[in-house]
Amino acid sequence: MTARQKTWSGRSGRTAAEDLSMTPALRSADSSEPPSPTFVRTNLTRTQSNISTDERTPLLQSAGRSRIRIQSALESGKARLSRGHSFNNGSLRSSRHHSRAGSWGQRLVTALTPSESMRESKGSIPGDDRVWYDQFTSTDWVQDSIADAHRVKALRSRTDIRGRILAFFDGTQGWLLSALVGFLTATIAYLVDVSEAPVFDWKEGYCSTGFFISEKLCCPEGDRCPAWESWSNFIKIPHVSEQVVEFAIFVCLVVAFSTVSCLLTLTTKTVVPSTYHMSTLDENLAALARQPAETQDDGTASPRQMIDESESSPPMIYYSAAGSGVAEVRVILSGFVLHGFLGVKTLVIKTAALILSVASGLSLGKEGPFVHIATCVGNIACRLFSKYDKNDGKRREVLSAAAAAGVTVAFGAPIGGVLFCLEEVAYFFPAKTLFRTFFACITAALTLKFLNPYGTNKIVIFEVRYLTDWEFFEIGAFILVGMLGGAAGAVFIKASRSWARSFRKINVIKQYPLVEVMLVALLTGLVSYWNPLTKMPVAKLLFNLASPCDPKKPDEMNLCPSDIDEIFPVVSKLAVAFLIKGILTIITFGIKVPAGIYVPSMVVGGLGGRIIGHLVQWLVLRFPTSPVFGNCAAYVTGRSCITPGVYALIAAGSTMCGVTRLSVTLAIILFELTGSLDYVLPFSLAILVAKWTADLIEPLSIYDLLTNLNSYPFLNNKHKPVFTSTLADIVPRVRRERVIDISNSPLVPASTLRQKLEILHRAGEVDGGLPIIRDEVLVGLISAPDLEFSLDNLQDEADSLCLMTKVAIIDDSDNEGFIDPTDFSTYVNQAPLALDIRSPMDLVYECFVKLGLRYVCVTKDGRYAGLTHKKTFVKYMRELEEKEGHI
Repeated sequence: MTARQKTWSGRSGRTAAEDLSMTPALRSADSSEPPSPTFVRTNLTRTQSNISTDERTPLLQSAGRSRIRIQSALESGKARLSRGHSFNNGSLRSSRHHSRAGSWGQRLVTALTPSESMRESKGSIPGDDRVWYDQFTSTDWVQDSIADAHRVKALRSRTDIRGRILAFFDGTQGWLLSALVGFLTATIAYLVDVSEAPVFDWKEGYCSTGFFISEKLCCPEGDRCPAWESWSNFIKIPHVSEQVVEFAIFVCLVVAFSTVSCLLTLTTKTVVPSTYHMSTLDENLAALARQPAETQDDGTASPRQMIDESESSPPMIYYSAAGSGVAEVRVILSGFVLHGFLGVKTLVIKTAALILSVASGLSLGKEGPFVHIATCVGNIACRLFSKYDKNDGKRREVLSAAAAAGVTVAFGAPIGGVLFCLEEVAYFFPAKTLFRTFFACITAALTLKFLNPYGTNKIVIFEVRYLTDWEFFEIGAFILVGMLGGAAGAVFIKASRSWARSFRKINVIKQYPLVEVMLVALLTGLVSYWNPLTKMPVAKLLFNLASPCDPKKPDEMNLCPSDIDEIFPVVSKLAVAFLIKGILTIITFGIKVPAGIYVPSMVVGGLGGRIIGHLVQWLVLRFPTSPVFGNCAAYVTGRSCITPGVYALIAAGSTMCGVTRLSVTLAIILFELTGSLDYVLPFSLAILVAKWTADLIEPLSIYDLLTNLNSYPFLNNKHKPVFTSTLADIVPRVRRERVIDISNSPLVPASTLRQKLEILHRAGEVDGGLPIIRDEVLVGLISAPDLEFSLDNLQDEADSLCLMTKVAIIDDSDNEGFIDPTDFSTYVNQAPLALDIRSPMDLVYECFVKLGLRYVCVTKDGRYAGLTHKKTFVKYMRELEEKEGHI
């Protein structure tokens, strides 16, 4: 029996283990609480306890001298374990940390070092540093804010010259990071733009003056020039026509580029062990449902049972470089942790794979992935400064600015980038973050202007100018375009959901994503080759659709009819392209390559809008004397005042609004693309109507759909449901193995704590925690990561007793700097936030959304009544939305 066991058994007349066995049986809970955040642990101070005592509280009240101490790590010659060695003591999680101590230069090297798949940028923690967040957990905004406040106070308390210099440098770090992120994001966008163009043109030939020169630079005049060589001139097959050879090479290169892009994407595969599963959510399509393990008679499970269950449970798999990444960025900015999703490996692979996927000619865009790439840059840059590296709350300020910079370089719209961040991805967006985001966007725009990736000295992907103003009677047509565009976006979401739940549920497609990519690429090559509108890049197609008809310029795409008889042939041509692009966009979205949905959705809408524009044009020319149209048809050339390109651009924005539910951002982006104040009103009006129509048909945006399909516990802060319930409706029942009862003794065997911790891990609640109660009253809470870290630091876990609350101790030891590793009170949150069980659900929603809490403790008449986790609340909201028919 250890000294601590003897001390406490002498006080109470029985061992601490016997004390624990006499605790009242508590009921059980399906959900638990998450870990506390980043704060620096301080040395244990032996102060007079302020805990109320009575005859039932045997807290060292008898006279005498006591020494609570076990042999230190230095005395035993055994180094103290860091949290990374947790598996040595039976933890289900493996070591994955490395040292992060060192100078700023060492941080620079570390920032450029690829991270492992199961960590975001977290290093190993020295003895007095805080534990980093685990995979698939949510950050604790409140504790991160408290930690930063203590850091700032300690920094400002220094009045010497060096302290003032450090304080000044600390204040400039945010601006330095914003400028660095903007510059690097624009540089990467430039590399993608200049690399993608020649690779795209390789499908039809190459430039004889330079293999890496695009057709546009090879033939500046616009038409095919002698310097451009088709593959049929280089590859000749007897008895086979040149057109068949070019068609075969075109299809083969489409499939080849797509295949290589997919193979690169598959290297970012991340396997999340079953212990990280979000057991409170049940919509994950990638994993099977788990059956709860059988428990022992006392309601607990042995570690062997837990390990057996974790090994039999299927893991969750995701590919961090696939898709656009905007939905995941939004979830990350809300406080959800996805390790490896913003790492160096993801950045490099997604950039390379994006070049190939766009160059393949698939119906996808590079604008969405630019947001993910920019956020990766922001996350990596945060590693240069510990202020942002060790505080996930502060880190997300930089990530918000980075996401906005991604939209800036994608569309050449710095103001649109700021609004995109504010409207779509940012969760907490204070004024300070707004200004730094704007600074990052301006820096990215200036860098892009200097690099000139498009060769036009412009930063926008395309620029159109409308010289004629719109007529008043066109308002009805603009509203119709908005309605049809919003409906098309909503239908696209429904079709994408049906496609994901039907075709992608086939075993071969689900197990081998490369098969789907090759099939989609083959279909795209076979179909798109014969139509010039579907064969060209999506950005160039959108530019041609939105461009006004100018009699002085050649009509390369034959989209400008010169008289009324030529309108319907143009409409037929556009209708075929609309059908092909619409189907290809639906089946392409979601394949395992970097793929954005912004420009493809705008192209589909632009094709439909151009059709409507030509129909209105035909109507005006068919009834030229109608008083409604006025003098609109008084053109001797057969043309009218109608500009079909305007309808195309309005429909493009409306369709993108129906898909993404962006509103103000889209109006500003369209304005920045056209530079015309005259058309701001039609753009805004159509987008408003489009959003109303899309919300009526399909309440979910494309990002909401992806969030639901991947079971991310994202709590939407923009759509608050109507609550009529109270907190009691979602509070799980209390279970004895999910609480720490110190009614009889503040000492708890470490083996018991380990067992309780493993129960949380088995349930997938790695961000859970254990409430500490005394006489059924909540007196504290210790998070699962802190508890695991503390247990891993014990040298003899089997025989150790752990102190779970501060007590008055008289220690005659001469070693004042000694920290007792069995004293867990420094890890205990002495004031966990608690709400009464009768609290309205609106209050619970505001606590989770506005405060960024990870869990809420529940009391009833002053006594502990349970704990509600953020994931449990998200599940409740999902069920509520399903009942209301919103999902």
